[in-house]
Amino acid sequence: MDLAQFQALVVEASNQQAILVDFCADWCSACHTLSPHLERVINELDGAIRLARVEIDGGENMKLAALYRLRAFPTVILFQGGQEYGRFSGARSTHQVRDWVLARLGSGEEHRRQGV
Repeated sequence: MDLAQFQALVVEASNQQAILVDFCADWCSACHTLSPHLERVINELDGAIRLARVEIDGGENMKLAALYRLRAFPTVILFQGGQEYGRFSGARSTHQVRDWVLARLGSGEEHRRQGV
């Protein structure tokens, strides 16, 4: 994914729907540990948020890692409204990821109204 694609597919698209971006590497064991937890949370939230993965070792993705000043992998960044809305690095459990995402997406009442 080049910078223009990332801008269109993630940053601009986050104006319509929140997008969680998993910056990962194939050689990273913590990345492999975190991946199923991210997928579970995305499935639980049933369309409220999308997941995008960026393999930092592919193509121009190192430029994205530099642009977002990533210092550790995995790093997960939430984009909403066309901007970064929060980030964390390292492996986390499903409930930790869920709690982190929900705290940034808004109140529980908003999620109930949206069916989340």
